[in-house]
Amino acid sequence: MLNNLFKKIAYAFLTLFGVVSVVFFLFTILPGDPAQMILGQNETQEQRDLINQKYGFDLPLHEQYILYLNDLSPVSFHSTNNSDYTFIDHSKYSLAKILCFEESCLAVKLPYLRESFQRAGKTVNSVISETLPNTVVLAFTSICLALFLGVILGVFSALYKDQFLDQMLQVLATLGMSLPSFFSAVLFAWLFAYVLGDLTGLNMTGSLYELDDFGEEYSLQLKNLILPAVVLGIRPLAVVIQLMRNSLLETFQQDYIRTAKAKGLSNFKIILNHALKNSLNPVITAISGWFASLLAGAVFVEYIFGWNGLGKEIVDALNLLDMPVIMGAVIVIATMFILINIFVDLIYAKLDPKVN
Repeated sequence: MLNNLFKKIAYAFLTLFGVVSVVFFLFTILPGDPAQMILGQNETQEQRDLINQKYGFDLPLHEQYILYLNDLSPVSFHSTNNSDYTFIDHSKYSLAKILCFEESCLAVKLPYLRESFQRAGKTVNSVISETLPNTVVLAFTSICLALFLGVILGVFSALYKDQFLDQMLQVLATLGMSLPSFFSAVLFAWLFAYVLGDLTGLNMTGSLYELDDFGEEYSLQLKNLILPAVVLGIRPLAVVIQLMRNSLLETFQQDYIRTAKAKGLSNFKIILNHALKNSLNPVITAISGWFASLLAGAVFVEYIFGWNGLGKEIVDALNLLDMPVIMGAVIVIATMFILINIFVDLIYAKLDPKVN
């Protein structure tokens, strides 16, 4: 078990290293002057030189790459010379020194994703920390909705195999997987917030927290979560229904289920006490991948509904060419994707001891 865990962690590290490398070189070789993106059109050559020196844009590409890895690494080297990029600047780094030499120190710190080009003095870490929780809330609500309804509907679909209810659920599941999220978002926003807005009381756009009428205090607006969560949960709901149905039908063919039926147990007790646990393995595996995907796939849904999450932040950063925010968001999403997959593998092994 421990050897398997260490292997997964090693593979995860290599995968994340590859993602970071691809992200860095992809966005670094794109045309454009980072100093000009930061300063705008009225910059002077002196200002550009200062920006290039401050952020290391005047260094060779391989040195920029090493500095970027040093910024992201939890254990990193930092200079005691205030003219160097890696100078121990506590406004940049939240670090604790481990070992110091003549001109450098080894330190432990939080990964530093650098500063936004378009928000003066604001770090990418703070931008992501403000928006990521909203995306996690949205994705988690969508997955919980899909898992709860999907398991129930999948059980009914299996119990009434090839009957009208099963056929109707299969049609709805196929339709749910076929609809693009951005189309569903526009459709639901128009129907439930515009056409039926007086009846539902829902807003076309809005985030989890909004300013009051005086623009002074934030208030919790849970109703703004309903439409984006439903839209984002449609496709995983469709997947869970079909997986639960197929897995349960396969489990029904096992000998221990036949024995339970021969003892006269009701279908409800058989499913609850015997079939459900084994049938959930493929569902949990799939739903984990969907949860990680929703963190990245919420971009269009968040933008359409005006949900202040990481997806909307990525779109805004693309419009403004705010490269550090885009790079940081991609790395954070990839990291969460990897961690979720490791966590789910452990759960899967717990549910099925035969899995190593």
